[in-house]
Amino acid sequence: MSRILLILLFVLAGAFAAGAQPRPIVTGPKNVTPAPESFAARYEGGMFGYSEKFDGTLAFDDTNERLTFKTEKGEAFSIPYESLIVVYPQSQSVSTTAGSVISAIPVPGAGLAGFIREKRRYLILQIDDPDANVRAAVNFKLASKELLDSVVAALGAKAKLTQRGDAYFRPRPKQQKGSVPN
Repeated sequence: MSRILLILLFVLAGAFAAGAQPRPIVTGPKNVTPAPESFAARYEGGMFGYSEKFDGTLAFDDTNERLTFKTEKGEAFSIPYESLIVVYPQSQSVSTTAGSVISAIPVPGAGLAGFIREKRRYLILQIDDPDANVRAAVNFKLASKELLDSVVAALGAKAKLTQRGDAYFRPRPKQQKGSVPN
């Protein structure tokens, strides 16, 4: 009996030791599919002057070096690539509507339905709005992780941003020694 316990202890220790091995730092862009020229998105907020959430289409306008958001009424707004400060993906795991409704029913076991969850994927753009002279974080909800990853990588490349992990950012200009900061 003690031999079996000792062997089991060694097997478990080996499993934990294997999981604790150092992993190499991944650098460079991920293998993502190319982003489509336009795709469905839901504006969730952040742009100066647009407080309502609405559905539309995001499109890359490489000719004018900007990202445009269009609705059925036409172009709602655009963001110049040079105004992008940070571009990154964000995911939230939330209870589904059905799970929330079922978990509120006073039946034994119905509370377990609160564990029914879905992932929501967001494209977050931190921008320096040149028209209003304000900084903002503009949020768009996208359909899938693959689309989100491809859009973030494409925007990072088009805006000539620097990659850090899953995000892309515009580095601050380096100050010269002896110069006075703005």
